[in-house]
Amino acid sequence: MFKYSYFANHALLKAIAEAGNPRGPIKLMSHLLAAERRWLDRVNDVEPYPNAELWPKDYTIEHCMHLVNEYHEEWLGFLGKITEEGLNRVIVYQNALGNNQTSVTDILIHVINHGTHTRAQAGQQLKLSGAETLPITDYVYYLRQLNS
Repeated sequence: MFKYSYFANHALLKAIAEAGNPRGPIKLMSHLLAAERRWLDRVNDVEPYPNAELWPKDYTIEHCMHLVNEYHEEWLGFLGKITEEGLNRVIVYQNALGNNQTSVTDILIHVINHGTHTRAQAGQQLKLSGAETLPITDYVYYLRQLNS
C-alpha cells in the first residue's frame, strides 16, 4: 500500500506541475506530507519538531516531490524491519486533542487512508484550478501498471 501511495503521490504532483503549480493542490499535498512526517517521527520514537506545522505555507512543488521520495524511502525502511510485535506496539503521542495512543498497525492504515483522502481533495482543487483531466490514481489501475 505504501508503494501504491508513492505512485499516486507522484502522479498527482506531476499533474499539479503540468497545470502550472496552482496553490490549492500544493497546499493539500504539503499537508499530506507534513502529516506523514509527523507519523514517521511517532513510529520511529522521534520527538517531532515543536513548531512543525501540519499546514505548511512555504512548500513548493519541487519540495513536495523531494519529500515524497524521501518519506517513501523512510517508510519502506521502517516497514522492512518491523516485526509482528512491532505492528502491535502502541504509540503514545500528543496532538491538539490531548494525549492519545494508537497501535502501529492503525497508524499505518491511517497514513494510507489520509493520503488517499487528501489526494482526492487536491485533485478536486486541481480541477477547480482549470485542469481538464486528472491522473488515474486508482489502486486497481496501479496494480495493472505493475503487471503490464
